[in-house]
This record gives sequence, C-alpha cells and structure tokens, in this order.
Amino acid sequence: MDRVKWGVIGLGFFGDKHVEVLSSIPHVEVTAVCTRREDRLKSVADKYGVPGRYTNYHDLLADDNVEVVSIVTHAKDHLEPTLAAIQAGKHVFLEKPMALTTGECDEIISALGSTGKYFMVGHICRFDPSYSQAKRAIDEGKIGKVLSISARRNIPAAVSEGVLSNLSPITGDGVHDVDLMLWFTGAKVKSVYAAFVNARNLAHPDIGWAMYKFEDGAVGVAESNWYLPDKTPFELDARMEIIGETGAIYINSPGQNLSINTKDGWVYPDTVYWPRTAIGRAGALKDELSYFAGCIINGQAPAIISPQESRAAVEAVSAAEESAVTGKLVEL
Repeated sequence: MDRVKWGVIGLGFFGDKHVEVLSSIPHVEVTAVCTRREDRLKSVADKYGVPGRYTNYHDLLADDNVEVVSIVTHAKDHLEPTLAAIQAGKHVFLEKPMALTTGECDEIISALGSTGKYFMVGHICRFDPSYSQAKRAIDEGKIGKVLSISARRNIPAAVSEGVLSNLSPITGDGVHDVDLMLWFTGAKVKSVYAAFVNARNLAHPDIGWAMYKFEDGAVGVAESNWYLPDKTPFELDARMEIIGETGAIYINSPGQNLSINTKDGWVYPDTVYWPRTAIGRAGALKDELSYFAGCIINGQAPAIISPQESRAAVEAVSAAEESAVTGKLVEL
C-alpha cells in the first residue's frame, strides 16, 4: 500500500480543514465526505474534487473505497459514528476530545479490542514543534522534575459564540493543556478544583479555570478564556510556563512570530497549526494526519498518543467540569 483512501465525517469549520489538508498529502486520497447538509456537502466536495458524497455516515462507512475515516463531528456526537466506523472495519482518526465522558471513552476502547485497525485521537498540540521540543527537553532532564505548569488557551468571544452551544472552554480547549500536562509530567491527575464565569448566558460558560494536582506532587493551572474582546489581535492566545527543579520552559502563542500591522491594527496570524503557504496548507494538522496515514501504510500502530492517554485527558476535564459546577474539589 502506498496511498490510503480517506473519508471525512463532519464538514464544519474543522472538517473542511481536514479535507483540505488531506487533499494535499501525497500518500492520501480523499474518496468520500459526509454531512447532513446537502448544500454544504456539495460545496466541500466540489471544492476539493471528492467523488463520494453522503448525507448518512453509515452509507460512507459501507463504501469499500474508504479505508480510514476522520470523525470531525461535534464532541457530543463522537461516540456513535466512531463505534460504527470500528464495526465497519475502518481505521479511525477521531478529533479531540475523545468523547464527553469516560464511559463513552471506555466504550470506544472496548470496541477497538483486537480489530487490527488503527485508532488515534487528534491531540494536535503533540505535533506543535514548541510543545514537542519541550517534551524532549523534559525527557532529557534539562529542567529536572516538573513542579508546576501554567497554561492559557484563549480565543475571541466572536469566534466562540457558536462553539459554546456544544461544549465549554474547559473541555473544548482546556483538554489540550491538561493532555500536555499529563504528557510532560508522566503522572496522573489526583484532584482538580475549577471555576466558570458565565458572561453571556449561553449554553456553556465563557471562561473556565482549572487547577490540577498530580500524583507526583506537581500542580497545573489551565486558563480557558473564550471571551477575549472582539478586537483582540490574536486568533489564538496560547502560552505555557513549565517550572522544573533545575530550570524552566516558556512557550509563547503560535502567532507571536508573525505580526502584521494593518489599517485596523495589529494581527498575529497562525503560523503553526494550519497556516497557508505557497504550496497550500502546512503545519501541525498536516503533520498529524500525515503521521497517521504513514502508520497505516507502514503497519505500525500510532505511538505519539494512545487511546488510554486520550481517555485520561477526558477524565481530567470531566472532573474539572464537575468541580466548576459544584464548587467543590474533585478527587480522581
């Protein structure tokens, strides 16, 4: 096998990005896409020249011309198409978070069993060069044992308004940072205390803060603020400070290395996750999807993140959600 035939289920903002990026990977052929909205289906399929077009994901999964699927639905809709894809014998790339509960994660892990098919959750930050280099430095002992991690991952209110109908900032973006904390420390979360701020009275609060205590004694604080001013210059304001016994690591926002001053003010475009270059999309999303395709072609199970690690991140943010609602410390 030198190419994998790929289908994409879910064609929202990020589903479109999946199709675009996958279409630019030489060892991938996008053969089918699926969404319930017929106008959106035609628009995306026409734009990228995708032949298979489905409004029911079961029909896509029955297509023998699809070997692997990206599931890019809302998080609350991850479970059923994932289980169906596993049952259909497809390799599965599932966007984060793995699910909204650990029970749903366990159903997915159980279904995987000994299918012989590969599965990976899209924790894109593990493919961000800054975080991956930080992981290497930690593993090489350059800052000693990790003692504390402070993280922020904030976006403008205008961007988040539609997303808050489906999930909160703690689960939507905080899951990135707690996954990185778990990765960096190599320790499990022992307890969490969290709080919400609800500014717009939407389905979910606009701001979430969570403090995690790890079993090895380290502490992590994650700020997930989806209420930055509309005029904020950042598409994403993400930073991290990692303090160890003998050193420290500081990671700045992925947009900090490019500044553009326009008549409307400063903007800091993304140059890390899915930037557009002279030859199309590049960045961490492309690296992540290309890596998974390579695993399938080479017959090697994904090693950068396991289903159990993805479950651990869901367990942590679920506990943080519980703490924010109850106002109590939650022990894991």
